[in-house]
Amino acid sequence: MPRYRLDIEYDGSPYAGWQRQAGHHSVQAALEQAIEKFSREVVTIRGAGRTDAGVHAAGQVAHVDLERDWPADTVRDAMNAHLQMAGEAVSVLAASLVPDDFDARFSAIARHYLYRIVNRRAPLALQARKAWWVPKRLDAQAMHAAAQFLVGKHDFTTFRSIQCQAKSPVKTLDRLDVTRDGDAIEIRASARSFLHNQVRSMVGSLKRVGEGGWTEADLRGALEACDRAACGPVAPPDGLYLMKVDYLGALNRPAD
Repeated sequence: MPRYRLDIEYDGSPYAGWQRQAGHHSVQAALEQAIEKFSREVVTIRGAGRTDAGVHAAGQVAHVDLERDWPADTVRDAMNAHLQMAGEAVSVLAASLVPDDFDARFSAIARHYLYRIVNRRAPLALQARKAWWVPKRLDAQAMHAAAQFLVGKHDFTTFRSIQCQAKSPVKTLDRLDVTRDGDAIEIRASARSFLHNQVRSMVGSLKRVGEGGWTEADLRGALEACDRAACGPVAPPDGLYLMKVDYLGALNRPAD
């Protein structure tokens, strides 16, 4: 039974998240329905990251097993044709045959997220639901300096959703950079894996630093408290993007 890797992008706005849910439309369900329509197979697609409702992806990775040995380009093109016909905001960027032991989730060695803030007085029109609009001026340099306290191996209980199912709150954050380009503030986070709502929780707390409500010491104190109540407001899903997932060797692909 051949296994296919799928590289996927999507606008998360219309979906209840990646994961299939009864009574709600999800990215996973949209992809599975597209496969069923062209292959007549009922399948389960496994994704590298279970993005929440409203969260976007430029580089989600998934895998699926099919009974028939289809050409990889046919899988990509047939899925996209059915996704388009259904009006889905999902595109399969690439499909490729991979070894049977490849697992989109468990084979991943790093995940890279981007959070976009548009920091201006005027509300969003073209970027509505694609970024977090923050009208109050933020100090991106202060946000970046404070963010470095979160880099490294820590107990991230403070920045973990109470619904998180991870066995341990201890994670190693490899990167948390904050940069500004005009009105755009970009926050880039990289780690092998993240807790549920971790990135959005960190971004919401960094916003407090940027607007002057918190100091670097306040952010460090929130981390060390290991208490969800110490977290700042959770940033909305609109600005969050899963950009890339890393794998070992030939399975890894360069970022665009």
